[in-house]
Amino acid sequence: MRTPPAEVAVTAGLVAGLLRDQHPDLAGLPLVPCSHGWDNVVLRLGDDLAVRLPRRGSAAVLAANEQRWLGTVAARVGFPVPAPVRLGRPGRGYPWPWSVVPWFEGRVAASLPSAERGRLAGPLAAFTARLHVPAPGDAPANPVRGVPLASRDARVRERLTGGRVPRADELLRLWERLSSAPAREGPPVWIHGDLHPANVLAPADGAPGLAAVLDFGDLTSGDPATDLAVAWMMFDAPGRAEFRAERERLSPVDPATWDRARAWAVSFGSLLAASTNEDPLLAAVGAHTVDQVLGPDRP
Repeated sequence: MRTPPAEVAVTAGLVAGLLRDQHPDLAGLPLVPCSHGWDNVVLRLGDDLAVRLPRRGSAAVLAANEQRWLGTVAARVGFPVPAPVRLGRPGRGYPWPWSVVPWFEGRVAASLPSAERGRLAGPLAAFTARLHVPAPGDAPANPVRGVPLASRDARVRERLTGGRVPRADELLRLWERLSSAPAREGPPVWIHGDLHPANVLAPADGAPGLAAVLDFGDLTSGDPATDLAVAWMMFDAPGRAEFRAERERLSPVDPATWDRARAWAVSFGSLLAASTNEDPLLAAVGAHTVDQVLGPDRP
């Protein structure tokens, strides 16, 4: 799973020009490149802000999704999220919308030993409970997140029979059992869509709580089981038990939803476990997820 090539070269000079043209009051702040991810380029802007720009056309749709909806979600969840504070438009040859967002200090949860992630279990359960409420009728509908498991069956089987995923036979048997769980009933709810340890920030000083939940490009309406896969992607068995207990206390989840969540963890874990060393952090998340979904404990 290689990072796709950028379709536009996003440089500090380009971003500085866009800021001068569209947000001149911010143009004098230091601008430091930080990351070139799968979909976006991020540059830190001063001490408290960042500029986030799509690097591919398909990611521009995700950026527009965040601009349209993330402010509403931020007000509901009560946890730090990168809701845009300024909106950018195409210019200087750059063709897509872009955003100025808050900068959050912290440690990516994926970089922590799994046992240390347990301190995030309660806060992350609270985040999902607040997020997973019925979405409005015009909310986005992602074609591959929050959807019935049957619609992902062919793709998961293809991956698990492709010879690149460890313990693929075990995962396929588990997928076949879990993917037959009853489909969700009831209205679609808001879901993050890409909730995993690389999109969660822990406080750098080890304090309790969440420093931030990041990357809402896949924010959509659908089945909350997609997000609850984080129980296996983030935690070991004790952390997962704490996550489930707190989530059940705040907003009960039926057994079929937990089964679908574990199936989603099979899907996500196998995808990441097949990653090349080009992204070792995500590959490690995949390996952890595979070990956890095949463990003996219930969700």
